[in-house]
Amino acid sequence: MLLPVLVGAQVDADQVKIINPVNLKDVKIQDGFWLPKLKVWDTKTVYDVLDKLEGKYIPDRKDIIEEKQKLGRTTNAFLNFDRVAQKQKDTKIHDGPPWYDGLVYETIKGASDLLATYPDARLEKKIDAYIVRIAAAQAADSTGYLNTYTTLMESNRHWGMNGGDDKWQHDIYNSGMLIEAAVHYYQATGKTKLLNVAVKLSNYIYNEIGPASTNNVIPGHGGSEEAMMKLYWLFKTNSKLKSRMTVPVNEDHYFAMSKLWIENRGNYKIKNTGLLRRNDSSYNQDHLPVFEQETIEGHAVRATLLATGVTSVAIENKDARYVKTANAYWNNMIGKRMFITGGEGAVADGERFGADYYLPESAYLETCASIGAGFFSQRMNQLKADGKYMDELERIIYNNLLSGISLAGDHYFYENPLKATNHIRWSWHGCPCCPPMFLKMIAVLPSFIYASSANAVYVNLFIGSEVKIKIKNNVAVNIKQVTNYPWNGKSVIKVNPSASSVFTVYVRIPGWSHGVENPFDLYRSSNPSPVCISVNKQTLNVLPVNGYAAINRQWKTGDVIELNLPVQPRMVFPNDAIASIKNKIAIAAGPVVYGLENTDNPELDNLSFNTTTSFSVSYKPELLNGINIINGTAINSKSEKIEFTAIPFYAFNNRGESSYIVWLPVLKTP
Repeated sequence: MLLPVLVGAQVDADQVKIINPVNLKDVKIQDGFWLPKLKVWDTKTVYDVLDKLEGKYIPDRKDIIEEKQKLGRTTNAFLNFDRVAQKQKDTKIHDGPPWYDGLVYETIKGASDLLATYPDARLEKKIDAYIVRIAAAQAADSTGYLNTYTTLMESNRHWGMNGGDDKWQHDIYNSGMLIEAAVHYYQATGKTKLLNVAVKLSNYIYNEIGPASTNNVIPGHGGSEEAMMKLYWLFKTNSKLKSRMTVPVNEDHYFAMSKLWIENRGNYKIKNTGLLRRNDSSYNQDHLPVFEQETIEGHAVRATLLATGVTSVAIENKDARYVKTANAYWNNMIGKRMFITGGEGAVADGERFGADYYLPESAYLETCASIGAGFFSQRMNQLKADGKYMDELERIIYNNLLSGISLAGDHYFYENPLKATNHIRWSWHGCPCCPPMFLKMIAVLPSFIYASSANAVYVNLFIGSEVKIKIKNNVAVNIKQVTNYPWNGKSVIKVNPSASSVFTVYVRIPGWSHGVENPFDLYRSSNPSPVCISVNKQTLNVLPVNGYAAINRQWKTGDVIELNLPVQPRMVFPNDAIASIKNKIAIAAGPVVYGLENTDNPELDNLSFNTTTSFSVSYKPELLNGINIINGTAINSKSEKIEFTAIPFYAFNNRGESSYIVWLPVLKTP
């Protein structure tokens, strides 16, 4: 018997339909793929990153080996706070890059979200000690200003003014990361010491460079726009918290700062002066007013984090200008500039987005840029309740995100090209921005599995987990998901409301599962096996609208949804407009992109592939912490048939230095 699946009208491009991710503390991960990784990241990686920020690392790259030789020691980000606390100024001595403060704060943010899920007294004590040093540094300046690089190197150039350059100094970026860390640490622990630091700094920002000032200052690096929104939302939804603060709070000021930092881009007039500020160009998304920008440009991390901020403001004010800009950024990024692994940023010079369809195999693809795109896609899903945005977050987390860290959890990639020779992971870097960003994403990821609205529950990611969600009439819905995804396409979703109730469960149906590899045809594939979904063993028609199968019914305790997605290997073909990979194919299975590493394929550089090749899949629990491998037949330089082995992209370079390819040349026919 076929039961109908509720369908509705297709969401208009500018339509807003707000849904919200669940509270991080309400989700419990019980997943064979993600839980072992989260345990490594929680018990090892977060400590590894914090220790290395303290200078506890052995240099393994030429740049930091030379840096240690010059300094006589490794760099320590926390020494900068101690120097400022001692009221040192303009000493021309600063450890690490100008954004080292921000990396400390980002790591605290990621650690905070891990604490929310996995309480850890040792980690909390460690962070509390850091907060004491951070607060002491702020206390050295009665205004509340805090950026160690500027204080120690060029103290008269706050926010990049007076001949400075915030693109280099990172005053506003570092401030934003402090604000974000403070919000998340409060949410995890209930402690307000760092939050007081953040609010004092935010108040100073509003007074110095806010709407009433005669300055026209934009962030040198995106990210602070969303951070200010988080501070605004915290106090808007928790007004009693103000009574616990030692400094005044006006959340409307924080909302105003977020909008100002967005709307001042591309607008160069300095109020009441007749003068113009410097144009920071497309590198910093300053080439046009934001509401006139139709493509995503410039430094890929800056761009994706700005886009996340634009979307965050749109969630709050539903302003059509913000919605339109967010749409334009995302559509251009995903439709013409996204790599098959979810990577972003084709050009090494300036770490930039390339032109439309410029997607070379050897592209830069900074780990941070893909993470920024992931945060952006999640916010778009929150804004518009469309599953296509979670399709792209899923692409990122199973590929470019996981590629950024070793399976052991203590070596990293900055760049994630789709073709590499003698690629090797590093322990630490002169610009170690990617490990903190990695922690920020993986720590909050459990809250993205589900979302909700007043009378609906959304299943966005297929990760074994349990959550309790409240909907209207104070009904609590317990969702328990059991799955062996991505290696197997079956997910069992148990729905247990506290009282029998009518509501809708939206289950995302990934585009790749029904022939939509990319919503703009940037990549194409076919999946001949159908998607199957049932409730209590009764099969439903799968008619996804806006990326979801919407199941509306009277739900009661014991109801079970079963979803089966076709995760068998498929060939992926690039759009003809992508000149660099014409006549090549890629292999994917479910959300996972595969490729060939020379460790398994000694003739890697001399192989061609037939589009009629059949694949076999086998799970190897002893290999690379347990993966599906894909085998098939290729042709070598002697026209001999040989078997190849493909492994997930994220698993490359975990067996020593290696070479690999993702896009496979198609055998030329006579």
